[in-house]
Amino acid sequence: MRREEERVGVVGRGARYVKAAPWPYVTGALALLAAFVLKGAGAAQWASGDASGGAVLCWWGGGWLVVAFFALADGVSRHREYRRIKAMLLKYGFSERILRPLARSRCQRDAALHAARETGHLDRARAYFHGLGYRWYHILPDMVVRNPLAFASPAFLRTSFLPGKKQQV
Repeated sequence: MRREEERVGVVGRGARYVKAAPWPYVTGALALLAAFVLKGAGAAQWASGDASGGAVLCWWGGGWLVVAFFALADGVSRHREYRRIKAMLLKYGFSERILRPLARSRCQRDAALHAARETGHLDRARAYFHGLGYRWYHILPDMVVRNPLAFASPAFLRTSFLPGKKQQV
């Protein structure tokens, strides 16, 4: 496995991160761009003498910077999940039990589909998610569709940033 990683190189590893989680990385990049544009506009406004307008733009830029941070952190978590799912598919072969917990979120489905693509199970994984009723336009996680305030819940944050086996209490 290590030799394969050495052959792939930095660009290949970066592409693998993005392929495992395209939505968080695109969202993070756009939010980062918005943050820098707003911060720059705020600084220019501030320099021209309009301190209140500059402060508002800088605050908005800071908000978009927070969005970018969480989106990029989600992308890293999805890559970690992609590696975990890929190892399970290699070890156990295709199983719906592996994919079932990942069906609730577009980002998790993308990571699972990328792992399935690399292990030769892409068609079966696509058919499984399609059979559950998920289509390309189902972007928001099921929990957020049911309750838009779920982004702030500890359960949502735990499943988003700490994927993996759940501990029994």
